[in-house]
Amino acid sequence: MARALSTEDVGKLVLRVAVGGLMLFHGMHKVLHGVSGVQTLMTNKGLPAFVAYGVYVGEVIAPLLIIAGKWSRPAAIVFAFNMAVAIVAAHPSDILRLGKNGEWRIELPLLYMLGAVAVALLGPGRFSVSRGKSRLG
Repeated sequence: MARALSTEDVGKLVLRVAVGGLMLFHGMHKVLHGVSGVQTLMTNKGLPAFVAYGVYVGEVIAPLLIIAGKWSRPAAIVFAFNMAVAIVAAHPSDILRLGKNGEWRIELPLLYMLGAVAVALLGPGRFSVSRGKSRLG
């Protein structure tokens, strides 16, 4: 018997497409233009340059999986970790600062991170490749 249309499932789809889709623009920029800026940032923080290639996982692969709803929970955890690293590595001086319009300087990366945490907690819902049946979502 077919399940009735659930606003909860639609909401999960909207969340997945918004969080994953918007981050995918950041990832595609790095696919097209490289990660040299991220490499510089990582080496300045004392990390090896190859760590920068992790942004392809966090900003391309994880968002694609989130959008599709395949392994969305682990992908969202990877995405959230990626955003936590971005906040600490690229915006450490902004963590306790407000912008010129009163906004928290890290609100956008924090919003991405918390959106990913919400996807990890909620799972993909019915409108996904996994159709909400997998424990991994």
